[in-house]
Amino acid sequence: MTPGDETVQILTPEGEVKPTKAAEPFLEQLELLKTEDYLRAYRDMSYVRAFDRESTMLQRQGQLSLYVPAEGQEAAQIGSAYAMRPQDAVFPSYREHGVAFVRGVDLVDVLRLLRGVTHSGWSPEGHGVRPYTLVIGSQTLHATGYALGQKFDGATGTGDLEKDEATVVYFGDGATSQGDTNEAYIFATSYQVPLVFFLQNNQWAISVPVSVQANNPLYKRAGGFGMPSTHIDGNDVMASFAVTRSHLERARAGGGPGFIEAETYRMGAHTTTDDPTKYRTKDEEESWRRRDPIARLGAYLRGQGVGEDFFAGVDEAAKDYAADVRRGVFEIEEPDNDSMFDNVYSDAHPQLEEEKQWLRRYEASFDDAANQEATR
Repeated sequence: MTPGDETVQILTPEGEVKPTKAAEPFLEQLELLKTEDYLRAYRDMSYVRAFDRESTMLQRQGQLSLYVPAEGQEAAQIGSAYAMRPQDAVFPSYREHGVAFVRGVDLVDVLRLLRGVTHSGWSPEGHGVRPYTLVIGSQTLHATGYALGQKFDGATGTGDLEKDEATVVYFGDGATSQGDTNEAYIFATSYQVPLVFFLQNNQWAISVPVSVQANNPLYKRAGGFGMPSTHIDGNDVMASFAVTRSHLERARAGGGPGFIEAETYRMGAHTTTDDPTKYRTKDEEESWRRRDPIARLGAYLRGQGVGEDFFAGVDEAAKDYAADVRRGVFEIEEPDNDSMFDNVYSDAHPQLEEEKQWLRRYEASFDDAANQEATR
């Protein structure tokens, strides 16, 4: 991707800080970051990539029902997650492993979901990350409703940066073709809710390229709904942080919703049920590999004098982290059948209780049949 006049890019693919003209209004946000923050970002992105590759192998080995790769999208996710405050809410789709990691979600819980042993994997308490949403685009409406609640609660626009809240919702380019997403734009702008729409345009909605879905850049759609929007190089962690921070500050201050399109690339398959070689070329993949977000930040850090011992240490620690994830998956216990009925309603529900008892009797009938056969 060659940055256009309206694209925010701060860190080039070669690891040099050369802000585009569109980046200039956001550069002051980078004053919040020090070298140690970039070292942490490099480490976090490396851990998430190690998790990603290990999880793909676990699925191939039959330990997961499905896996959703995120390799290539680490900068968009890590940078935007760094821009949030602890009180902010996050509504992910199903590929936001980097956001979840930064916010404190145990990524083994993501794999519990993809192993098929839980309905959601975790509670939002403590980190503010809502469950993954596999229905394309539906989380945009959930996030809009939650952000409206923040506004009704007086939790935004008070001027207290330590308390004012906002919400970030993540979705992909495929979701922009969904009715739910466009309804969310309308609702969010009509009520001026404190919400940032964060579009990760990874070029492919499964096997459909973004060029088929849209004749104009996706970020320009926001203007038709009355939202300010920004187009960023999604493989630039500096751009992701600076722009997301700016949009969030505006939302918390009562300025209404904003829209970010992070142009990036899904290096792997859409999910492990997909074969991307059927619809895209090696040349395309290699052109994006040269813009790798981790290599880009690594080049910048080396230019700042960071030694090879740091990178070797991160590589080793990421391998250990992946091994811990593997052990965690093998320690996952199968849930009790009753758990599928728990937490559906906040209070006891007679129909669910009846269904629970029926299932118990049904399961017990197999034991009775086996015992009768054994005594013959």
